[in-house]
Amino acid sequence: MKAMIEYIARSLVDKPEAVVVNEFRSGDRLRLELSVAREDMGRVIGKGGRVANAIRTLLRVAAEREGVQATLDVLEP
Repeated sequence: MKAMIEYIARSLVDKPEAVVVNEFRSGDRLRLELSVAREDMGRVIGKGGRVANAIRTLLRVAAEREGVQATLDVLEP
């Protein structure tokens, strides 16, 4: 799932080398933190958070298939 989030984020941004995804596991829970360059924040969040929410939806579907609960946090640079 970490690789999926990295792939999606790198596809959206102008500086793909600045994309960093950290993964934290606790039992059947998974928390991913996404960090991008400051100028790419708008591309990842989208208007009204639509892009970020779409990424979270894809993550939840992938996590459900593996039997875990997953959340995504987009961090301020």
